[in-house]
Amino acid sequence: MELCVGTGQRIGDVLEMRWSDIQDGAVFVRQNKTNKELWVPILPELQAALDVASRHSVFLLTNERGTNRWSYRGASQAVRKIRAAVGALDYDIHSWRYNAACELLEAGCGDDLIAAVTGQSPAMVSHSTKQVRQKIRAKEAQQKGTEQKRNV
Repeated sequence: MELCVGTGQRIGDVLEMRWSDIQDGAVFVRQNKTNKELWVPILPELQAALDVASRHSVFLLTNERGTNRWSYRGASQAVRKIRAAVGALDYDIHSWRYNAACELLEAGCGDDLIAAVTGQSPAMVSHSTKQVRQKIRAKEAQQKGTEQKRNV
């Protein structure tokens, strides 16, 4: 999960990540779906997870034997089992990329900065962050209205 949220990448791209993709405090990603190449800085939370990860393979995420990359099916089943255990079946493995985009928006990043991390098109960034963007704007509008009343 930390790899998906921390890099803003699709689960399929995360499952392909290799230790050799990590260089100079960042991970290099070539997205499978779009073939985009991205250099994504590694945040402290992700670095902490990587620091304690075992390195049995060239891949960051491996199968149970540690001999090859973790399959999509295996990752999906493992995540579903945890989601069921904590009562979070409404939150699927694909939402993590949206979470990353929304967190960046809430931190004050514009669409171009969000796209630089996630590799999404401007239209997809806008779509992914639509609900959070509305909340931010509503808060901003209410705050401006409150300030206006104080100044009268």
